[in-house]
Formats: sequence, C-alpha cells, structure tokens
Amino acid sequence: MKLGFIGGGVMAEAIIAGVRRAGLEADVTVGEPVAARRTALESVYGVTAVAENSAAVKDADMIVLAVKPQQIDGVAAQIGGLLAPDQTVLSILAGVKMHTLGTKLNHGRLIRVMPNTPAQVGEGMCAWTASPEVPESVRVFTGQMLDALGVSIYMEDEKYVDMALAVSASGPAFVYVFMESLIDAGVLLGLPRPMAHTLAQQLIIGSGVLARETGKHPAELRNLVTSPGGTTAAGLQALEEAGFRAAVVNAAVAAWERGEELGKGSK
Repeated sequence: MKLGFIGGGVMAEAIIAGVRRAGLEADVTVGEPVAARRTALESVYGVTAVAENSAAVKDADMIVLAVKPQQIDGVAAQIGGLLAPDQTVLSILAGVKMHTLGTKLNHGRLIRVMPNTPAQVGEGMCAWTASPEVPESVRVFTGQMLDALGVSIYMEDEKYVDMALAVSASGPAFVYVFMESLIDAGVLLGLPRPMAHTLAQQLIIGSGVLARETGKHPAELRNLVTSPGGTTAAGLQALEEAGFRAAVVNAAVAAWERGEELGKGSK
C-alpha cells in the first residue's frame, strides 16, 4: 500500500508510527511544509517527506488528510483535481462529513476516521466509516492500520463517528482535567506535587485497564470500591452534589455540537 499524507503533525506521526509498529507493508510519503518537520519524520520513520502536497498524492493508493478542519478548502484546491478514481481518501478532520469531502474533492472513495491522542502511544481509540465505493481490500488494510493505534470500531452509520468525537476524541482532555484536579486535591491535603501526580496518573491508568480486562460495568466496579458509610461513599456524595455527572454529559454534548458547527462551516 502506498500512503500519501497531507500534513505531518502529531496525528499523522501517530498513524505512521502505528503502521511501522504493526509491520504493515506501506510506502509512505508525507506532504509537510515545515522543513525541520520533514527531516524529523524522514530520520525517525524512514518516510519520504516533500514540501508539496501534490507530490504526496501522486501514485498513492490512499491519501490521508491529516490537517485541521479549517484547512479543507485549501487542501481541496491543491489536490482536488489530481485524484484518480482508484485512489482512496482517508480523512481525520473533525466534524467534516463525507458528503462535504466528496463535494469539495469531487471524489467518491472516502474513509472518515475519528482518532484520539492516546494513539501516539498505541492506546488510542479510532471510530471510522467508509463510503460504498471503498473496496474490501482497502477496508481490511484500514482496519489493520487503525488497530495498530489501539482499538478501532467500524461504524456503518456516519452519525456515530460524530458522536464518538464527543466521547473518545475530546474525552482525553476531560480525563486530564480530572487528573489535574486530583493532583491539586492531593497538594491541598499536603502531598508533594510529584507524589500526587504519580498517584493520580496510575489510578486512571489502572482503573481503565481493570475495566477493560474484567469487562464489568463501571457501576459494578464503582460499587466494589464503595463501602457503606465509608470514605469513598462520602467522596461520591460530594461529586453528586456538585453535579459531576451532569457536567461530564454537558461537556460531551458541547463537544458534539461544536463538531456539528465545524461541519457546517466547512460546507
């Protein structure tokens, strides 16, 4: 598979690293305007890095759009007329729907992926979908590539990809705010900040792994920690009184709504 990346930023690097980590057969060319970035990608991953996006598109089986949603018009102007019918375009642009991509690029073979930043360390979550024109062989490769970033879920209906943006793509920021708050609480109680950082970081890692490995519902795991009249029960009561659950739900809904706004703005 010949991959041509438009943009060589953090998520592009995460995907390239996953491809290399999984040992997938892929020749990679990256279109990246910053010279220092091109040099870094070439030296670390053995890719070909070029300044012009047109060079990354040429002869590629799959073109990966790894730029900001606001850049779609500029990218479409650069590569829209260069795409061949047998090339597949994979987009990780938040909020930009396949209909919009197809219209701007005048192209039918489209894959839309919503990754998240833990993909940088192979613990990411990717929600994705594909247009009917994408052949099975390309779908299989895409699944293998995304699985190399952590876990992937294929979604027949594109609307679920937009919803995944609110949960798994924006979600890491919510978790980091929670982690920050726990660290600050530890410091307030008298813990040295590095010690509080380690405690909070590992509890989040361990809690996630426990949920994944046991397959138990979060409520069941929560109950295992909560003794009647105990310290955890007191802390949970404080969270309920502060509207913690509602705040998390509202944050996810706000992220989804912003994604919809970005999608409308890119039409």
